[in-house]
Amino acid sequence: MPLGKRIDQSTAEQTEQPGEIKPVPSQVPKSSFESNSADKARDFTLFLAEEPRYSFSDIILNSSTSDIIQDVLALYEKRELLFDQWGLGERHKHQNRAGINLYGYSGAGKSMAAHAIANQLDRKILTVDYSQIESKYVGETSKNLVTMFNYAKESRSVIFFDEADALLSRRVTNMSNSTDVSVNQTRSVLLVLISEFDDLILFASNFITNYDPAFIRRILAHVKFELPDEKNRFKLWRMYIPQSLPTDADIRGLAVKFDGVSGSDISNAVLNASLRAARLDEKTVRHAYFEEAIERIIKSKADNDNSGTLVSKRMVGEDYVRSQFGGELPK
Repeated sequence: MPLGKRIDQSTAEQTEQPGEIKPVPSQVPKSSFESNSADKARDFTLFLAEEPRYSFSDIILNSSTSDIIQDVLALYEKRELLFDQWGLGERHKHQNRAGINLYGYSGAGKSMAAHAIANQLDRKILTVDYSQIESKYVGETSKNLVTMFNYAKESRSVIFFDEADALLSRRVTNMSNSTDVSVNQTRSVLLVLISEFDDLILFASNFITNYDPAFIRRILAHVKFELPDEKNRFKLWRMYIPQSLPTDADIRGLAVKFDGVSGSDISNAVLNASLRAARLDEKTVRHAYFEEAIERIIKSKADNDNSGTLVSKRMVGEDYVRSQFGGELPK
């Protein structure tokens, strides 16, 4: 179950225990203080860890990426050798603490790898999304973080910050308003929580350059997810095209011809090609449909790239400018 499920009054009523006596609602109008408290209660964030959805057998990674991940996991699987026999326990007092930052291309398998890591360690995974942990109340975001870390500790869950750059971004240096102060407060609290959390934390991001250097220093390993090479593209095409799918696809040809694509791109291309054949009531998913599908995906990614962004310009008059600023020109 994902993090951040909001609990409203109706949900709370549905989860009452059998035989529990419900209080009779008061007809007295609530004060503004009571109303604010009720609003905060409705915004309470419930943290629930889940069983990992993937294992490493479900992912095709470049060997260098896989090797770095397994190196870090040796911290938990080779503990006696490392800390007792080799004496690393004398210098590394926090033997459980580790952070792994999974960064790189979108669709390259970072989130799947996070689940696979938890699966290999036989642990549940607690996925954290900034949009779900952020609160409109001043100081509440930091409190949510504290609550989340406490829950992860009690449940022995692997914490996974997805889209981590939203929370680990650089702190504001020239604070000009309360929002800037709140952002810096949240970053500072998170730094302390990460430093004191004696267990595994995973991070995933497409934008490692947005990380505050203080967070970078506290992460043990940074694993870059590259786009698959030809060998792995062949494996991905073969994995995502089911054996029962009627097709004349040249999988080797697809892997050779189309580089610069992720596993997610290939998965989407297979589905789109199959949809085309099904719509046309064809008995075979033609090779050409796969090529057309992956070409569309490649084109959309190019158009989304900064260098391919289309910018339109138009001339506007003084009357239009005035209308945008309430009738007065900006000074």
